[in-house]
Amino acid sequence: MPSRTCSHSPSGFGKSLPEQGLLLLVVLVLLEGSVLPLGAASSPDVSHQDDSHNHKVADHGVNATKKVFPVLDVDYHHIQTPFEISLWVLLASLMKLGFHLIPRLSSIVPESCLLIVVGLLVGGLIKLAGEQVPPVLDSRLFFLCLLPPIILDAGYFLPIRPFMENVGTILMFAVVGTVWNAFFVGGLLYAVCQIQPANPSSLHSIELLHCLLFGSIISAVDPVAVLAVFEEIHINELLHILVFGESLLNDAVTVVLYHLFVEYAGVGTVTVMDGFLGVISFLVVALGGVLVGAIYGILAAFTSRFTSHTRVIEPLFVFVYSYMAYLSAEMFHLSGIMALIACGAVMRPYVEANISHKSHTTIKYFLKMWSSVSETLIFIFLGVATVDGPHSWNWTFVTVTVILCLVARVIGVVGLTYIINKFRIVKLTTKDQFIVAYGGLRGAIAFSLGFLLDQNQFAHRKMFLTAIITVIFFTVFVQGMTIKPLVELLAVKKKQEAKRSINEEIHTQFLDHLLTGIEDICGHYGHHHWKDKLNRFNKKYVKKCLIAGERSKEPQLIAFYHKMEMKQAIELVESGGGVKLPSAVPSTVSMQNIQPKKPPPAKAAERALPQLPKGREEEIRKILRSNLQRTRQRLRSYNRHTLVADPYEDGFSDLLIKKQKMIELEKKIKEMNNYLTVPAAPPDSPTMCRARLASGKHIRISHSQMQTLNIYHHFTVR
Repeated sequence: MPSRTCSHSPSGFGKSLPEQGLLLLVVLVLLEGSVLPLGAASSPDVSHQDDSHNHKVADHGVNATKKVFPVLDVDYHHIQTPFEISLWVLLASLMKLGFHLIPRLSSIVPESCLLIVVGLLVGGLIKLAGEQVPPVLDSRLFFLCLLPPIILDAGYFLPIRPFMENVGTILMFAVVGTVWNAFFVGGLLYAVCQIQPANPSSLHSIELLHCLLFGSIISAVDPVAVLAVFEEIHINELLHILVFGESLLNDAVTVVLYHLFVEYAGVGTVTVMDGFLGVISFLVVALGGVLVGAIYGILAAFTSRFTSHTRVIEPLFVFVYSYMAYLSAEMFHLSGIMALIACGAVMRPYVEANISHKSHTTIKYFLKMWSSVSETLIFIFLGVATVDGPHSWNWTFVTVTVILCLVARVIGVVGLTYIINKFRIVKLTTKDQFIVAYGGLRGAIAFSLGFLLDQNQFAHRKMFLTAIITVIFFTVFVQGMTIKPLVELLAVKKKQEAKRSINEEIHTQFLDHLLTGIEDICGHYGHHHWKDKLNRFNKKYVKKCLIAGERSKEPQLIAFYHKMEMKQAIELVESGGGVKLPSAVPSTVSMQNIQPKKPPPAKAAERALPQLPKGREEEIRKILRSNLQRTRQRLRSYNRHTLVADPYEDGFSDLLIKKQKMIELEKKIKEMNNYLTVPAAPPDSPTMCRARLASGKHIRISHSQMQTLNIYHHFTVR
């Protein structure tokens, strides 16, 4: 080998044998480290390996022939996965673009319906071409790649105030309603499957736990489908937050019921202890997901304090921390959706106070873009998976499933609303109940959970998937296409696109403070009281730790004004520079993305109000604090229906006697005042005055007045 190498060495290279051997060793190492992994990643075929082996053998021969240099080569396997992903994203974007370019079509058919039809057509074309339809809607792809952008967009831009004001109603629909739907659908399905035992069929082999598992999968309202339909009909804020909030929060119930029934189906027996552990598991899954999301949200806000010198990476922290929250929750089988919602809602106010306006715009449009693309891909993949999926059609099972889903939804909403309206100030009307019940759409989450079932453990998995797809198609096509005409027919109040003003913000805060003060005086700790406590704690401690600079001390109204100012400036710039600016436009300095300079402190003589001394101010605060504290400790929680005096209290009878005397005295004084407050006669002329003095009328009038005064004096002394 060494002599053969030396004999074939080219002329002009005066290298010794050790140097040539070292050079050959380096070349072999480089080839082994670069070519072989690429070949393994590209999955080359056996013929290519044989050709390379023959080529090596030919190199060692005496009469070696040089291979022609490839001018153009095709290696599709090397870029197959990213190329196909790009094609799917491009197809989804083009379909979404074409949908919105045809306004007549978008006003009749919802976008989700059209995308599912596109998926059916694509899957049909692939199958007609003789190719195998790829399993595009894989559960791993759905839960780890497609679902998180949609939920993060919903959580980051979640309207906190209406959500917290209706959180009790949302929890009732999400928790109690989902459990009711699961057991109602699963129990009645099992009863229907056991009908006609004399005629044996495949339905008789379905167990009760399998039916309950199927009911838990099909009972959850899907947030993706709700978002796709409700944003197009522009329903009012109350109904939108009720249905959408339910679709977000019922994820914890669905996850717990799914894992419980899967475990119970494997064991075969269920005890009371298992049910108790199931309730604890629900609390752990829901609260654990919220806790994980809140921790990552606080970390994201704290990290954004130090990004003032590197603005370009500010959006990255928002996306990475949110995705880490989702993955951490899924790692412990907690609710990843709850973690994303909590993370987005917690970090948004602090992150927006720290990052620049350009970063805020990047976060907003990037989230909207990816959530829109993910939503489009989900519906297209759902149509593709329907074409060549594992189906097993059973008319009885599918028809009964669709009917039971509708009946369970209506009964659950009406029954829960009857209970909820007893505690709500703004009652849910019959129209509202109809829209909430009719808006319970199912989507790809149910299909993915059904796809996760093991065929060996669940023999009717194909029939379950067929029924799930049928329910999804029925809710999306039938309910999704008819809900908009029904909203217009019933004259349901729609969302009003009104810009929030400083006046509205001031009055909103005023009402919050007023209600908090009323609860404080009454000694009743309501949600306004705890909301005020939370705001004070946030302002005193949290904002100082999570918001950098002077913005942590900025009042809420000033911060809201700066936000409105910036929004108005951007709208004016986008509308065109030649537009005449109105008189209410803020100054140029306040439009810029910088902190305005602080004005010099006012002199003592120029102050509108006199400044109190420190000692006097502290004394007034101490008096108010002590009096409020006494009031809070002395009075119990009460309202106008339960305010009853204690009849056995000491001195109660004396108090009643004194009160009765005061009422009688006030009545008599009021009667006397009627006489004492008679308007005086107009002044007479001097001639008439001398005539009355001569006739003695003035004496009689004075005598009458004296009698009246004596009577009044008698009652007053008594």
